[in-house]
Amino acid sequence: MSPGGAQSIPPGAVACSGCHPPSAGGAIPPLAGMSSEAITASMLAFRTGARPATVMDRISKGFSDQEVRAIADWFALGKLP
Repeated sequence: MSPGGAQSIPPGAVACSGCHPPSAGGAIPPLAGMSSEAITASMLAFRTGARPATVMDRISKGFSDQEVRAIADWFALGKLP
């Protein structure tokens, strides 16, 4: 965390905004405000192949479990990159 208690953006989270929009309305859901548990579960399911994907299966393999949790926690706070 940065001074003052504000959580800084975790590495990798900025890349999410390349596909995930800031608000609902498209085929790809926004991440800001989604629960940390839902984001983490989706990332892990993409990684194992339990959830079909076009690119998220490859993207999710690039993050450790700790990185996935940090990104999920950050987006769950309603943050946008």
